[in-house]
Amino acid sequence: MTDRGLLALLSPAIQASFGVGDAVIGALHGIAGILVASLLAIPLARLADQYSRKAVLLFFIAAWVALTALGALAPWFPLFFAGRAAAGVTEFALIPVIYSMLPDLVRPGRRVAANLSFAALMSVGAASGYALGGWLVDQAAQLGAAFPGTLGGFETWRLAMVMIAGLGLPLLLLGFATVDPPRRAIAAEAATGSLPAFLRAQGRTIGLLVLAAGGVAIAVQGLMPLLALALTRRFSFDLGMLGEWLGVIVLATNLASLGMAGLMDRLLPAGRQEAGRPLVMALGALLALPCVLLLPWLGSVQAVLVLVTGFLLATCLANAFIPTMVQDLVPPPLRARAFASYSVIIAAFCAIGPVLMGAVSDQVMGRDLLGAITWVAVPSLAVAALAASFAGWRILSVR
Repeated sequence: MTDRGLLALLSPAIQASFGVGDAVIGALHGIAGILVASLLAIPLARLADQYSRKAVLLFFIAAWVALTALGALAPWFPLFFAGRAAAGVTEFALIPVIYSMLPDLVRPGRRVAANLSFAALMSVGAASGYALGGWLVDQAAQLGAAFPGTLGGFETWRLAMVMIAGLGLPLLLLGFATVDPPRRAIAAEAATGSLPAFLRAQGRTIGLLVLAAGGVAIAVQGLMPLLALALTRRFSFDLGMLGEWLGVIVLATNLASLGMAGLMDRLLPAGRQEAGRPLVMALGALLALPCVLLLPWLGSVQAVLVLVTGFLLATCLANAFIPTMVQDLVPPPLRARAFASYSVIIAAFCAIGPVLMGAVSDQVMGRDLLGAITWVAVPSLAVAALAASFAGWRILSVR
């Protein structure tokens, strides 16, 4: 996840290098980084349902290292766009594999804690991409100056992305120590092998949860990749310092919200957890609304970052139970494919966020990117809160 935070921080340099508009940068984060990647991740996730999940895991990590490094060196924007999409495939394919393994590694009572712990690790990666961004750019500049005949011909942001790709190498070595657990399944669950049949049976509830998660995704995946570009345009400040702040904010809000989610899950009445989790999601979406509503009216970077902190805390809380809710509904033989299919649908919402915000900025708001973020995020969060509330009441009525 480190490359996503770094790419967001490097967006101003990438935009200047290729000479593209806000909508195109939004498409880079949304369509290349999320939508295309998630579509191709479905057949790869099917491999994890049929073969060794450890072997698939190692292959994805190795592919991420190679594709992230090679994509950074692309001389033309279409090639860079394709390289980012290819690297994103491995990231999206990794997540369903791990979520399918977790229920086989821990007993049911610890499933929420395991899911939240994995989400916490992903947040560490995303935060590191922001926090290390300024340092990586400085190191890349020094490398270019030290080897002017070879590395000096590459732009600094390209070298920084190649360097962050190298972080995948120790992860690849650690991956060999991963346990490949046997799949747990009772007889009735093992007989459920048809994803379309399952979707028909649970269609309405799943549809509401997808709509809720999609509304939150539009807001989050639109705001975070474009935030550095929006703040650079409105305020004058050091980009490396911004990266450090965002790294701390991303990490702190994710870990704090996951701890809150674990506590709230324990406080939900016994037998009502499945219905209570969507209601917690609705609460998070509602709490995020005033944070994005006030963004365009603030006069300093510090004030914006305070609201972004509240926004991330609330939306992370809204997203915290999504993996557990999917695992509650999906039988074990379908989990990896179900997570991958869910990722594709959510990726469509994720892609809408940055693309729509960039387009509104270019065409409607006179390149006021902070204002465009608010115009798109507020209705998305309102829809998410309503859909999650209906999903919770529907599950409660069925139970």
